[in-house]
Amino acid sequence: MAYDEELAERIRALLAGQKGVTEKTMFGGLAFLVGGNMAVAASGQGGMLVRVDPAESDALVASGKASLMEMGGRTMRGWLRVEPGRDLERWVERGTAYARSLPAK
Repeated sequence: MAYDEELAERIRALLAGQKGVTEKTMFGGLAFLVGGNMAVAASGQGGMLVRVDPAESDALVASGKASLMEMGGRTMRGWLRVEPGRDLERWVERGTAYARSLPAK
């Protein structure tokens, strides 16, 4: 499955003009990086991936709006799969804020 190009365009519009944002194809999707750190992605498996503080993963999953990303049969704390819907802007802000908190690559 190819990533959702409409979702990618919506993310791109939200990030327009922000410093240090780049795009890169990764894992069959289109990732948006801040300072070289992945923040959010239009996933090749549908929906969106959002990078968050691993310590917040359980609470965000418990809210029912996200699930832990799975890769190679392992769940990965700090990486969430979401169906953004009306919350797209909030998820993009959360992902970019966390990516900005990390050392630039």
